[in-house]
Amino acid sequence: MPTDVLIPKLGMTMTEGTVAEWLVPDGAPVRAGDIVYRLETEKIEFQVEAESDGILRHAVPAGTTLPPGSVVGYILAPGEAPPAGAPAAAAPQGAPGAPPPPPEAGRVPASPAARRLAAELGVALETVLGTGPGGRITEEDVRRAHAAAARPAAPAAPPPLPAEPPPATPVARALGRELGIDLAAVRGTGPGGRITKEDVEAAAAARPAASPPSAPPVPAPAAAGAAPGQRIPLRGMRKTIAERMHRSLQEMAQLTLGMRVRMDDALRLREQLIAEWQPEGIRPSITDLVIRAVARALRQHPALNARVEPDAIVLEPEVHIGMAVALDAGLVVPVIRNADTLHLRDLARETARLAEAARAGTLGLDDYAGQTFSVTSLGMAGVEFFTPIINPPNVAILGVGQVVDDIRWDGDRPLRARTLTLSLTIDHRAVDGAPGAAFLGTVRDLLEAPYRLLLP
Repeated sequence: MPTDVLIPKLGMTMTEGTVAEWLVPDGAPVRAGDIVYRLETEKIEFQVEAESDGILRHAVPAGTTLPPGSVVGYILAPGEAPPAGAPAAAAPQGAPGAPPPPPEAGRVPASPAARRLAAELGVALETVLGTGPGGRITEEDVRRAHAAAARPAAPAAPPPLPAEPPPATPVARALGRELGIDLAAVRGTGPGGRITKEDVEAAAAARPAASPPSAPPVPAPAAAGAAPGQRIPLRGMRKTIAERMHRSLQEMAQLTLGMRVRMDDALRLREQLIAEWQPEGIRPSITDLVIRAVARALRQHPALNARVEPDAIVLEPEVHIGMAVALDAGLVVPVIRNADTLHLRDLARETARLAEAARAGTLGLDDYAGQTFSVTSLGMAGVEFFTPIINPPNVAILGVGQVVDDIRWDGDRPLRARTLTLSLTIDHRAVDGAPGAAFLGTVRDLLEAPYRLLLP
């Protein structure tokens, strides 16, 4: 009996997914656990595995978008035919997006030329495995079946498995392509032997010892997976980002405010906490301190923890802060739930977990749902000030700049100081400039007296 290959339901908020790339060719054998295709949703990429051994048959082409639970392929036993009544999206013919004509009842799908050849050679189409679009039998399929029937009878041996990509996270695959690492030679240390980013980096670090000393270094491309002149399809995560950011600017009256913060005491506190929490493997970042300050400030300024509806401004009852994480494919924003209730230690542990899972491609859609406010940082990229764009339906987002050397005055005496600039973008439909500035002031005060970030 065929095993359906489906669009999995990855979270309560998922409404559709796209078969971005088939990783196993149509008609090729697979084993249970092999990755057969790469799924893209509006938030994440996910690698879908085979649930049984057999022959993979594609029911839809790459690029097809369907709701969760839809059938996109089948895993068949050798010689087994696909089930009758394949999905309407399988093997589209004619104009793009047009469904194929329904198969005739009891009629094996085959090209006219294949039918003529089968009649000439005396091959029963019911015994032929089709490798054409949607499982259609081609002339080459008929010739293979005829040649196989002409051979002396011998115990049937399963066809050799092709060298398929080993299980690996999307980030590991992209890094492998960038560094020229053959993933088949990399030992995976992730769940189920899956290759992680760290495994690829370790393989790359070990490679120079086996390379000829005279071999010139290979320059890395400007961006992982991108090259000059390349046409990159606007789909999946990148398409969603483009649509949402454009819609955000169209639908909101966005205003950005900037405020400078003295970070000397906060930086000293951070170094002390890094040393104290080192046995637990917790290393708080500057962004962690800012998120903690934001979470506390939102208690005092609930108008910024809100969403706009057609007839009302709704103040959110809980504080769920989205944390922007940059990936090769775009920006994702996993959510720190009930951030205002977390101790700084627990918050730092959670942000580290979310960031690592986002880069490894192991977060589910529910990890991205429900944010009420967002924090994004470009400080590590050397950016001091920028204008972040609000994530709908939130009414505000905070940008974190780079910590820089500055000067503060003690009377007439200049003193060295360390400062950063916070960039708050507000939706002027819901928040005016003065309340926005008051919120920024509270965040600033908390960072300049950072012991308060350790209080409940």
